[in-house]
Amino acid sequence: MSTNPKLSLIVAKSRNGVIGVDGDLPWRLSSDLKFFKATTLGKPVMMGRVTWESLPFPLPGRPNLVLTRNSAYEAPKAELFTDVHAMIGRGYELAGLTGADEIMLIGGAKLYASLMKYCDRMYITEVDAMIEGDAHFPAIRADEWDLISEQAHAQGEKDDFLFTVRQYERR
Repeated sequence: MSTNPKLSLIVAKSRNGVIGVDGDLPWRLSSDLKFFKATTLGKPVMMGRVTWESLPFPLPGRPNLVLTRNSAYEAPKAELFTDVHAMIGRGYELAGLTGADEIMLIGGAKLYASLMKYCDRMYITEVDAMIEGDAHFPAIRADEWDLISEQAHAQGEKDDFLFTVRQYERR
């Protein structure tokens, strides 16, 4: 059982910070989706309503926690929250119950911007492209983070672009 799970975020962003366009990912990166699944499996995943609606189905093998302003909103197979602090608290509660060592923030842009200051760890996939989009990842303050690992990935046959995965820990 984990006694002190970390609040972590995971994101794929272009070189110019784009993470989405019209409520969807602006690329296909099968190799990165496999990394995302391996990193988040068995851990509570927190997301906003727009991110939830972009998913083809609830993410299996993980409690799905969804934040929305609409208390009447329905998200089958997910827990709904209208208060971000209640959602985070539930994430920690679930991590404690399951022994998960992390609670994963998976998007979108508004949640990344408001919750990054509380995160202990970041998994950032930098897509080697400049993309036009309407959702952006906030700027990272270099003085607050240490780069722990970096792994470049060759472009697989189901990947639109090359990409590099970087893991950061808060100083």
